Formats: sequence, structure tokens, C-alpha cells
Amino acid sequence: MSNLGVDLLTMNSGEGEQPFHYAIGSYGSKFLSEIRDNKQFYGVKCPKCGKVYVPPRKVCGPCFTEMTEWVKVADEGKLYSYTILRFAFLDPETGKQKPVPYGYAFITLDGADTAFQHFVEITDESKVNVGTRVKAVFEEKRYGKVTDIKHFVIID
Repeated sequence: MSNLGVDLLTMNSGEGEQPFHYAIGSYGSKFLSEIRDNKQFYGVKCPKCGKVYVPPRKVCGPCFTEMTEWVKVADEGKLYSYTILRFAFLDPETGKQKPVPYGYAFITLDGADTAFQHFVEITDESKVNVGTRVKAVFEEKRYGKVTDIKHFVIID
């Protein structure tokens, strides 16, 4: 507990520890709370051009318009781009070793116009292509962090 009366977030990576604190704002808080509490993704929609941003942001980049309309989007989508990693390392966010091979991808969720970055479980590399359909797998116990999404799996 800090002198501000809030718990400081701590990232563990093996024996290393990196304490820090920061504000993710109301948009980031709603986004992560919905994942934690309901296993649901939300974005925000620009009232001018209609673009849906996931993760949400307050202002539309091209229009410079404030966005306040929250839109539910699917937990499934398509790979926009990806890379396949074949070396093992400790994930700095979890302190756990990543299985190899695994994918790191930009994923456009159904109902969104922007791509969301996350890990993809790969069991058959021949099924990994731009446009491949994926679905989010959530951790059983969730804490309001992006790591509440365990990974995405290929569904096609």
C-alpha cells in the first residue's frame, strides 16, 4: 500500500521485480474491468467516421473527435498480422516461460476497426495466415490486466 492509499502494481519476472504505478484512465479501466468481470471486449465508436477502436481511446485520430459511445465487440476476430516465435523466454508480465512455437499478432476483433495485440497459441503452423480466425481464451482467475486474456486460439 502506497502513501496514496492505493496498492501499487508490481510486475514479476522470475526473481526480478519492477514496482511501478500509473493511471490507465477511465477508458482503460472500463476496457480491462469488462474483460475481468464479464470476459467481454468493448471499444469506442467515433461519431463522425464510425470507426470502432479496440482498445478504446478518447479521441479519434483521423477526425480529432471525442468518442463517448461504447460498443460491444466479439471475442473472436481475424489475424491482421503476426509473427511466429520459436525461442523460449520468460514473459516479463507473468514471469512464466512462453511455450514454443507461439504467435504474437495484431488481431482485429469482429466489430472493431483497429487491431489489438496479443499472443496466439500455435499447434499447427500451417493454419496461421493473415485472415485466420481466432478466439480469446481467458484466464480462470482475472485481475483487471491485459494478461486476463491467456491467449487467442485458432478456430478455423
